Amino acid sequence: MGDEAAARDTVEAVWRTESGRLVAGLARVTRDVGLAEELAQDALVVALEQWPRTGVPPNPAGWLMTTAKNRAIDVARRRGTYQRKLEEIGRDQETFAYGAGDDLEDALDDDIGDDLLRLIFTACHPVLSVESRVALTLRCLGGLSTREIARALLVPEASAGQRISRAKKTLADKGVGFAMPDVAERAARLGSVLEVVYLIFNEGYAAQAGDDWVRPALCQEALRLARLLASLVPDDPEVHGFVALLELQASRLPARTASDGSPVLLLDQDRGRWDGTLLRRGLEALARAEELASAPGPDAPALGVYAIQAEIAACHARAATAEDTDWRRIAALYVLLRHAWPSPVVELNRAVAVGFAEGPERGLAVVEAIAGTPSLASYPQLPAVRADLLARLGRTDEAREAYEQAAALSGNGRERGVYAAKAAALAD
Repeated sequence: MGDEAAARDTVEAVWRTESGRLVAGLARVTRDVGLAEELAQDALVVALEQWPRTGVPPNPAGWLMTTAKNRAIDVARRRGTYQRKLEEIGRDQETFAYGAGDDLEDALDDDIGDDLLRLIFTACHPVLSVESRVALTLRCLGGLSTREIARALLVPEASAGQRISRAKKTLADKGVGFAMPDVAERAARLGSVLEVVYLIFNEGYAAQAGDDWVRPALCQEALRLARLLASLVPDDPEVHGFVALLELQASRLPARTASDGSPVLLLDQDRGRWDGTLLRRGLEALARAEELASAPGPDAPALGVYAIQAEIAACHARAATAEDTDWRRIAALYVLLRHAWPSPVVELNRAVAVGFAEGPERGLAVVEAIAGTPSLASYPQLPAVRADLLARLGRTDEAREAYEQAAALSGNGRERGVYAAKAAALAD
């Protein structure tokens, strides 16, 4: 039984890291993102059935691709046969992109570029709503479940599922090709692409569900995609600011967990464990964004929302200790961010900065002003921030209740444990 559980865990782990490449490779040749995901899901089901009985293969990712590829070939052959029968009775029916199995097999084995990037731009096609673009790409690129996507987007699970289904159907109905858009189209879709990659990174940086506090593979994938985007649009300050933000945040990953996997919050982290290479790369990318944004002339772009967040991350990166953090500058940057990107989550983060810069009472006032926001009703960080501010004000009973509420709302086992432990400490 233990071996079966271990095999299932391996299936899930491989799916998390490889599903994006799997779907992207299949989408390149099927020209149908929905069908590609179905084929990948079929391979996952077969793995869940076979690996607990037969053992995990030496190359799990390769096994999944081979299985999905074989199913794609079967689909192509069946559709090719059906097409021939239709033609025999004089009906014209559009056929699958690769009607012959051998052609499909050759195409699947042919490396013609970065399929993942093509998949992101396809999923961010203008025929889809912004919400559908984000949900579909998180599903196809990040391998996230519908429940995880719902939590990431702060929407009901049923709404997230409907977005994904509608998105796949719309792409198929509109005949959207799986290809890199031209320069003009690429610029139009870039904002949605950045939003999607950022959500993927955030799911890796602070997992919404499960027992792992962080999922580094998702962070690494988002970083890779962000760097690719910077190479595609090298003169866009926001893209460089976006890369800077991800690099700086990723630099903290080694210090975000203790040896037993339990979370270590930012102010408690050993900053000597932060990744120096990522810190340096992040600050360099931020400097490049600032350079591009400060170019002379009326058309010079201003720093965007990701670059402003990178400036905030840089404040932490430049502080040798938690006590050295320039909270007043961070609070001011959150005001700037709030005007550029109005969001209750931004305001909640500002409350933290205000609490350190001006005192917990001032920070609590910011929290109370947004406490009734509907989108934050199930957001565990709201009561968690409130609890910390209440504890610093000596309002222990209220703080304990707020930490208990945060624990009840959290879908991540590690995060839930942190909040429960803080509540218990206040009770003692």
